[in-house]
Parts: sequence; structure tokens; C-alpha cells
Amino acid sequence: IEGHRWDVELAITDNEQFTGMGGQTEAPAGTGMLFIFPEDAHRAFLMRNCLIPLDIAFINSHGTIVAIHTMKVEPSQRNLPLYRSGRPAQFALEVAAGEFEQVGVEVGQQVSFSKETQRAIDEVTQRGY
Repeated sequence: IEGHRWDVELAITDNEQFTGMGGQTEAPAGTGMLFIFPEDAHRAFLMRNCLIPLDIAFINSHGTIVAIHTMKVEPSQRNLPLYRSGRPAQFALEVAAGEFEQVGVEVGQQVSFSKETQRAIDEVTQRGY
């Protein structure tokens, strides 16, 4: 994104996406998790079992960031707030809270993926799940 790179773990399966970054006690700078879905749709994430605050960028199938939120650690796992894409998105990128602001990532910017990640995206898109 705008010359900044993150090494990401891919969340593709239902279980990987359900778990997300829950339970992790750190998110080193320059790392994160990329959630890959088969198509654009309205998305909503919550901070289930998350121990560290996170930034999330929702990205559409054209690689455009459509929304960014900073998600706080919740003191209770009841009635968790939803962080919504607001517009259809195929991807969600989670990184340590504050990283996007620190490097100037904004809604409307373009995201490019490595060849390896693009292969995974193509597989998910072709499978449809």
C-alpha cells in the first residue's frame, strides 16, 4: 500500500477467519493477517478474543481500500461492536493498531498483492469459498 509492505498470514478457511488474530498477544510492525473472501460483499468484523488493538482495512476486488477502522480490545465478550466495511469488500487486512495512520494509509488508496498471495486469491475466487 503506497510503498509500504506487510508480511501477512492468510485467513482463508472458515476456521481461520473465525479465529482471526484472537488470542495473539502481539502484532509486530510490518506483519498482519489478510482475510480473503471469494467476492465483494458487505463485511463486518468484531474483536472476538482479541488481546491487542488492531487496525482493519476493508479492500474491494479492485484493490481499493473502502474503509479503515481501529478496533479496541473489549473488556467483555458480550455485545461486541461490529466494524463494518460500509461498501462491498473482498479482503480485510488487520495490522497492529496505529500502523495505518503512522504510514499514511487512507481510504481510496490502492493495494497490490505479492504473486504468492495473488495465487491464493485466485484459488479462493475460482472455488467460490
